[in-house]
Amino acid sequence: FRPLPGLTGIFWYYFSRTKIRKTTLFSYQSLNKIAILESGSAYRGDVRDYDYRVLLRFPQRVKNQGTSDFLPSRPRYSWEWHSCHQHYHSMDEFSHYDLLDANTQSRVAEGHKASFCLEDTSCDYGYYRRFACTAHTQGLSPGCYDTYAADIDCQWIDITDVQPGNYILKVSVNPSYLVPESDYNNNVVRCDIRYTGHHAYASGCTISP
Repeated sequence: FRPLPGLTGIFWYYFSRTKIRKTTLFSYQSLNKIAILESGSAYRGDVRDYDYRVLLRFPQRVKNQGTSDFLPSRPRYSWEWHSCHQHYHSMDEFSHYDLLDANTQSRVAEGHKASFCLEDTSCDYGYYRRFACTAHTQGLSPGCYDTYAADIDCQWIDITDVQPGNYILKVSVNPSYLVPESDYNNNVVRCDIRYTGHHAYASGCTISP
């Protein structure tokens, strides 16, 4: 028996913390340094700093409920400084953020493929924090949580071109299976999103394969 980590999203954490914000990209000075992704997003090359964008902001909380540490997939010498979050990231793709059409399940918008700084933000009773977000040691201990608040830069999906309606927010952790886990069937959180054009309401959040 080989001890392995086991990540899972904390689905209830999304209910009251998902929100809409309208802002210019000038408010996020680091965005110009991020690689351009798909058309229709704030990362597009023709989107100017003073253009207003509509951002779906949401938090993320991940727990290691396995029996060993979840450690970065990259060696320490290759960790990169992340201009959005202002700290070193030790994984290329820790999370994927997607907004899906509620009826067709097709993707209508995506966030950047988020790298992460792994740390023990908090722990269950009887467990203790051992990892911090530093340039030297990162990870997620068993019984501990890594939490990103909704107001952290880049913790969003650009929905400027998305029409009001019903959608699904899909958040996947360790999506490319870069780190071995005991169970990959609880790595995805899906939430129903009702977008009115001015507000977003999250409900029905569940863990899914």
